[in-house]
Amino acid sequence: MRKYRIRVGLDVDDTIYECNSYAVSIINSRHPDEEPMKIEEITYWGGSGRHADERIALYSDPEFVRTQPITEGAQEFVKKLSQIADVFFITAVPAACMSARAERLVKDFPEIPARNIILGTRKDIISLDIMLDDGAHNISSSRAAYPVLFRKPWNTGLSGLLSVNSYDDFLHFCEMVRNSFAESFPQLKDGGVLCLVGPSGSSKTEIANGLTKLERFEKPLTSTTRPRREGEGENSYRFIGEAQFIKEMKAGSYIETTVYSGYHFGTSEKDIKPIVDRHNIAVIPIDICGAITLKNLYRHRALLVFVRRDRAEAIKRIISRDIDLDDKTRRIMSLDFEYRNSEVCDTEINVDDDIEKTIGQIVELCFSQSDFPS
Repeated sequence: MRKYRIRVGLDVDDTIYECNSYAVSIINSRHPDEEPMKIEEITYWGGSGRHADERIALYSDPEFVRTQPITEGAQEFVKKLSQIADVFFITAVPAACMSARAERLVKDFPEIPARNIILGTRKDIISLDIMLDDGAHNISSSRAAYPVLFRKPWNTGLSGLLSVNSYDDFLHFCEMVRNSFAESFPQLKDGGVLCLVGPSGSSKTEIANGLTKLERFEKPLTSTTRPRREGEGENSYRFIGEAQFIKEMKAGSYIETTVYSGYHFGTSEKDIKPIVDRHNIAVIPIDICGAITLKNLYRHRALLVFVRRDRAEAIKRIISRDIDLDDKTRRIMSLDFEYRNSEVCDTEINVDDDIEKTIGQIVELCFSQSDFPS
């Protein structure tokens, strides 16, 4: 029987064509006497950063659209994706730029039929299986079954969204959806990675700390720009500044990075690999973006467990935390997105106040002899 071909929508600007970075380079060339503008100055898609009006004006210029560079690896990515899915370009450009945009897409990506190019701004009315977009506002209103955020500097403010860092991670995610998770249940008897995914207030960190007190469970040292909380020891995280984190990220120091509540988190292979090589289990409380990256890297040796707690109880726990009001607000607003992420995890654990019972259930999952948990 022929497998169902999933329908995947791809945003264009800053997903397969350089847009913000191209505009920044043009602006810098126009203002050579100023300190060069950096892409990190754009904190949300739209009017942020220096010369914002000038930058946004470029997006309505047909010549800008005709000359946008193709993102490195985009053509190979689209080719691979078209082999497993029906691909649609979903792109919003002004009317004056529509012809230029369509002509570029037909020329640069000949494997995608012209009829699959959808021009317009109402992305919220398009129904697909999966949608990849760098605009958090498009993802949050998408009707796709799996709206996926492509992580960029300007979309770090919203946490909890299903997101990826790279083309490779997105391809792996599409394979996961296409196969309906029909692969055998991950086995960690000989070592691997245990990703604890779940909303804020679900006790992920408490569970991870409990697991690492047991034999064969270890917590790799994760780097973060988050300030150390009261009671956290030196080895809870590697606490560093944002500038240092970005420098290390650009140097390829991390195998996965994510942003949660405005703070960066990253895990290095040198911190995980020794644990797995010892045939132990690396326990990582992590958001879905980082979890997908690790699943892509470790495949059947990575187990994604969604840690579910009653919504009202999760909100109580968030409110009671010693964090600022803005952080509490972001976490509560992210809950709906976070709960949706259970659909892409290998299994789910419901947490009540008996943390020891939950830990026992997770241990059983890690060392189960059967292909699927009962």
